[in-house]
Amino acid sequence: MAADSVVYYSPRGGEVSEVVQRFVSARGMRIERPDGPDGLVALINRSFPAAVVVDATGDGDALLPLCRELKRDAFTAIVPLVVIAPDERDELAADALAAGADDVIAEHHDEREADLRLDLAMRRAARDVAVHPTTRLPGTVQIERDIGERLQSGQLFGVCYADLDSFKEFNDRYGYNHGDRVILLLSRILRDMVRGLAPGGFVGHIGGDDFIFNVPLEYLEQVCDEIILLFDELIPYQYTEEDRKAGFFLGKDRRGSVHRVPLMTLSIGVVTNQGQPFTHTAQVSELAAEMKSYAKTLPGSVYVVDRRHKTTSLEPLETAPAAG
Repeated sequence: MAADSVVYYSPRGGEVSEVVQRFVSARGMRIERPDGPDGLVALINRSFPAAVVVDATGDGDALLPLCRELKRDAFTAIVPLVVIAPDERDELAADALAAGADDVIAEHHDEREADLRLDLAMRRAARDVAVHPTTRLPGTVQIERDIGERLQSGQLFGVCYADLDSFKEFNDRYGYNHGDRVILLLSRILRDMVRGLAPGGFVGHIGGDDFIFNVPLEYLEQVCDEIILLFDELIPYQYTEEDRKAGFFLGKDRRGSVHRVPLMTLSIGVVTNQGQPFTHTAQVSELAAEMKSYAKTLPGSVYVVDRRHKTTSLEPLETAPAAG
């Protein structure tokens, strides 16, 4: 699902800037208007916009804390933020950039330059963060960066590698359009649960049905439990009533043999830095992939946490969600 909207926020409730109206109309996009700062944050998280434009021509100084808040949150920071500033407030433009704005457009900027600045802000965001076109989640570059920053901080955290089971067979039976809907559903489950339950958490999309989410260690079990419970509750409704009631459908393997394909489940492999110090992100990602592969050998939706310490060789511990 490509982003097809621009969020326009004006605290004084003013009309949408002609610059933005022109830009959106020329690209067949739409404008969304939030109510208040809280509504702005909620709208960004809900609608995956292509950009956020903040009108600072009324009370620009009051919007600087809002810019900082949007860019401090891992989930809203990936959306390009453009500020429209009064012509006479050069210092406000600098302050907005310092607060995290991706670009600043003067109130009466040259039409062509303003259009190019909006376009470049969105293109830079796509290039630098490499967001996935379906989920609008950051890709591998930002995933590695987030893990690296956690390693440097010295905090205890968990890296969770999530992967769908029986997704390929679902895609073959229902088509890629339905497959994309499942990918989007999973991304929103991960995003909402991590954002709601794990302050400071992060969710990234490696590609296909592979996701990474990183959370402070104290939130790890609750987040994984809730993700699996919600996933198992919602995923059956992606199937036809016949397949849902049966709990499987008939598919063919690579040799052409007919076999039962179960409803999709979710496997999560988890690595923490509690028992073993890591010095490089590659060590973390390699072990997370190993744990994910182990999780996929187990029945149902599960998450497994690597409990091994540097000096031991304990078996990974399967951690099942509480019955709900």
